[in-house]
Amino acid sequence: MFDTLLHQPVRSKLISLLISNEELPFGALKKMLDLSDGNLSSHLKKLEEQEYIHIEKFFEAKRPKTVVSITKKGREAFKNYINELKKFIEEN
Repeated sequence: MFDTLLHQPVRSKLISLLISNEELPFGALKKMLDLSDGNLSSHLKKLEEQEYIHIEKFFEAKRPKTVVSITKKGREAFKNYINELKKFIEEN
């Protein structure tokens, strides 16, 4: 069965970006996915609640910075999601 959390275009793109980059700043994700702050924050919150991602907030040169990274659990979930997609395609 598909992971319903990842079976959403923005979240699957977001996770694939993190797999490719290990971690990305909030601003970069926002630009790459062409989302508003609120929309991206909403998707990140859902992924963080399931422990698929880790969000780190800190100050850099006295400016707030948010960096998002994928967790081991998130990596495994995405791998399983991709395998389920492949299985679905092969069966149909």
